[in-house]
Amino acid sequence: MNKLECIEQRFSVTYSYPVVFTHDVFRVENPALSSVLKNSGQNCNRILIVIDSGVFKSTPGLTEKITAYVKHHHQALDLVSSPYIMIGGEECKKEPDEVEAVTALIDQHHLCRHSFVLAVGGGAVLDAAGFAAGIAHRGIRLIRLPTTTLSQNDAGVGVKNGINGFGRKNFLGIFAPPFAVINDFEFLKTLPARHLRAGIAEGIKVSLIKDRDFFDFLYKARRQLAALKTDVIEKVVKRCAELHLNHIAKSGDPFEFGSSRPLDFGHWSAHKLEELTQGGLTHGEAVAVGMALDSFYSCQVGLLQQRELNKILTTLEDIGFDLYHPYLRKMDIEKALREFQEHLGGSLTIPLIKGIGERIDVHEIRKELMEQGIDFLGERKKERRKKYGGT
Repeated sequence: MNKLECIEQRFSVTYSYPVVFTHDVFRVENPALSSVLKNSGQNCNRILIVIDSGVFKSTPGLTEKITAYVKHHHQALDLVSSPYIMIGGEECKKEPDEVEAVTALIDQHHLCRHSFVLAVGGGAVLDAAGFAAGIAHRGIRLIRLPTTTLSQNDAGVGVKNGINGFGRKNFLGIFAPPFAVINDFEFLKTLPARHLRAGIAEGIKVSLIKDRDFFDFLYKARRQLAALKTDVIEKVVKRCAELHLNHIAKSGDPFEFGSSRPLDFGHWSAHKLEELTQGGLTHGEAVAVGMALDSFYSCQVGLLQQRELNKILTTLEDIGFDLYHPYLRKMDIEKALREFQEHLGGSLTIPLIKGIGERIDVHEIRKELMEQGIDFLGERKKERRKKYGGT
């Protein structure tokens, strides 16, 4: 009889990275980037910069500012080449050539694991550039410089990097914490209103599952958020980022080994809507629809009071979100749930809300109630159109 011999390996690794909030990061007097690099353990740091094409177009003189900043801080920064301009938006996550271009530059300029990729852009570019940095040499140091509300308060501050594959969102990806994140609020001034608003959805989401007081603030400030008041948006970004970071640090599952992704309230349908509309809906817009749908479902199964549901829907609508899209009726609910489960692994686990500010996981979804939710949102949109006009 064969004797089974086993050596069990067990170790832990501590991760730490700063998330810095600032204005005008490439102003030569701004110490944010140079201070972060002082923690690298090196006197001078070799850096490859990747810039979102949308940011490049909307920020005249950006490369000149970067050049001046590097010249002023030449003892700490060594720029290995001109910045690489990556296609912005979801296109960069669909196109493998963009990842290959970044890895080719890493090879061409002989960057090592102590070198840096500095990614400047929205969540999609941070994802693609971060994925490239994470697979080159099994991981080159990454500094994220998010430029949208959505990336500053959510996608840019976490530990995930990924691109789309086989028609599925984030099918290819890695968990790799950044070296640092620098949130420059000046970049938010360059965003179109639609994209500035879209990121607020993640703030609402995290408030619904974690922080009743934060939701109450959002509800009271919804008219100011609809008007895109700068100071209020900055408060939302900071608090949302703080809640996301606390979750990563204290959830006990930062690399999502379990079957639950608690921060993905409203996301199972949002991901499918993004796919069905082929990017016609932004991530934040799709999440707003998904939250409305799952809030209705939470109410129908007795987890959420009707007055709370009304308050949630009013907050989303008054900020400017459309809570119904025709593709909801084209969505195969069972397939969307199955794909969400497959992406996470294990049993189906969907986060719902048990009152505002408290999350609860469920492992079964009643299709007919979700269909009722879609009908409800469609009818609600018709009523609002009659009352307020518009589309």
